[in-house]
Amino acid sequence: MDANPVLARFVRGTWLENRHRGAFCVANARGEVLASAGDIDFPVFPRSAIKAIQAIPMFETGSVARFGLEADAVALACASHHGEPEHVTLAANMLAAIGLDVSALECGTHPPSNPAARKALAASGEKPTALHNNCSGKHAGMLSVARALGIDTRGYVERGHAVQKRVRAAVEAVLGEGLTEDRCGTDGCSIPTWAAPLKSFAAGFARMATGEGLSPGHAQAAQRIFDAIVGHPHLIAGTDAFDTEVIAAFEGRVITKIGAEGVFCGALRDKGLGFVLKCDDGNRDAATAMIAALLTAIASPTEAQRTVLARYTRATARNWRGIEVGVMEAVPEVFAAVRV
Repeated sequence: MDANPVLARFVRGTWLENRHRGAFCVANARGEVLASAGDIDFPVFPRSAIKAIQAIPMFETGSVARFGLEADAVALACASHHGEPEHVTLAANMLAAIGLDVSALECGTHPPSNPAARKALAASGEKPTALHNNCSGKHAGMLSVARALGIDTRGYVERGHAVQKRVRAAVEAVLGEGLTEDRCGTDGCSIPTWAAPLKSFAAGFARMATGEGLSPGHAQAAQRIFDAIVGHPHLIAGTDAFDTEVIAAFEGRVITKIGAEGVFCGALRDKGLGFVLKCDDGNRDAATAMIAALLTAIASPTEAQRTVLARYTRATARNWRGIEVGVMEAVPEVFAAVRV
C-alpha cells in the first residue's frame, strides 16, 4: 500500500517538526466519490464519529416516543460531550426517563473533558461518575433501546447483546455493506467498533443527510437525528469545541463529529454529501486542521463560517506559560485542489 499524502504539518519556530499523513473522501448517497486523497478503500475504525448512525435503533424500537425523549436527548445520544453541567444533567434525566440511574451505565468513568467543568467538580469535592463520561448520552440512548425491547440491560455493551446487534444492523444498512468479525474491536466506552472503508462512511453520511438509499423508517430517523444535532450544537461537544462551533456556524447545513484516533465523519445537508477523514497517526490537532481545511473547500462557507474554520486550519500552539511555540496547519496546496 502506498503511503497516504501529508495533509497537515506542525512547524515549531522556524523548522518543520512533524508531518501528518491521512486520507479523506467526499461522496454522494449513491456512493459516487466526488473528491478524495489517499487510500479510501482501507478499512478504519470510525470510533465515536458515527454516533449519529448508532442512534437509529432509538427510533426503530420506539424508545424516543415511549419514554418522551426530546430532541436534546437525541442530540446527546450522538455526542462526545465534555462533561459540562448541562451535559451531565441531561444524561441523568435520560436515565430517569427510562427508569434507570447512573449505576446502569457501562461506559466507565472519567473527569469532565471541559477544563472549567473539571475544575469546578474538583473544587466541589465531588468525584466524577459515569455521567461525566463523554459517551454517557450514547449509552443512555442504548439503554433506552434495551428498555423499549423489554430485555435485560446488563451487558448491553457486549457484541452479542440485542442492543449491539441492532446497532450493528443499523450501521450496515446505512453503509450498504456488512461489518465483519475479522475487523472488530472494542471502543473506549466498551461497545464494539467495526472497521469499514473510508468511502463507505462518506456515502453513509450522505444517506443520513438525504435519506436517499435508506428504508422509509431509517430515512425518517436520519432526518430527526440530523435536526436534533444541528438544533443543539452545544450538546454534541461543548464550549470551544470544533464540532460545536462548526455545527453552530453553519446553521443547519452541516454536521461533523470527531472520533478517537483522528477520525471525522459528517455531512453537508444542502449538497447531499457525506465526508470522512482519517489522520494516520491519530493526532487530534492534525486531524482537526485537516477537516477544517476540507470543509473550507467543500462546504461553500460564508466569510463568517470561513473565519471559524480558519482558526482550526492554522492553529497556534502555546506552552504552559502561554508562549507561542508553533503552528499546526493543514497543507494548503492539497485542499486548494479539492473540487465538488
